[in-house]
Amino acid sequence: VAKFGGSSLADSQQFMKVKKIIELEPKRKYIIPSAPGKRNKNDHKVTDLLYMCQQLAAHNLNFDEVYNIVKNRYTEICEGLKLNFDIHGILEDIKEKIRLGASRDYAASRGEYINGLILSHYLGYEFVDAAELILFDKNGKFDAKNTYEKVRSRLANVSCAVIPGFYGVMPDGEIKTFSRGGSDITGSIIARG
Repeated sequence: VAKFGGSSLADSQQFMKVKKIIELEPKRKYIIPSAPGKRNKNDHKVTDLLYMCQQLAAHNLNFDEVYNIVKNRYTEICEGLKLNFDIHGILEDIKEKIRLGASRDYAASRGEYINGLILSHYLGYEFVDAAELILFDKNGKFDAKNTYEKVRSRLANVSCAVIPGFYGVMPDGEIKTFSRGGSDITGSIIARG
């Protein structure tokens, strides 16, 4: 299991470095990405922008300007990697869900989710949504027993996968995030599982 943080996946050049690191060691089979971090000191972390989008939407305020920053970051990464998949459709779907009242946790988790999709396409690895693996109980507490069972059974026949960090799912299907830095927790969970 290898986890890559936000600055490691901040732009297409960083994705290229990550691919080289992964390919140097064949044992690196399960990759946990964070959302894109800052490219420089004046830049924004994508997770912070997504939190802002959700907060604006919750107050019925226009969040297009902020969301366009997110959209442009992911579009630039895909173009820099010469990837050909429907990133625009994915971004529009997420924007619509935020507009319709998606939770704070859902909005924030999409940074890792999208980066996971991009990285899986770039590496040629299977994408396994963390919502399939990381479980929380009805009180929002991490459900270790059932999570480890899910991880073992779901990944048993998967040779290489990208699994987004930072989030999992509640029993009702709602996305639940760990605290900031939660991609490290995801990496530990996947390694143990």
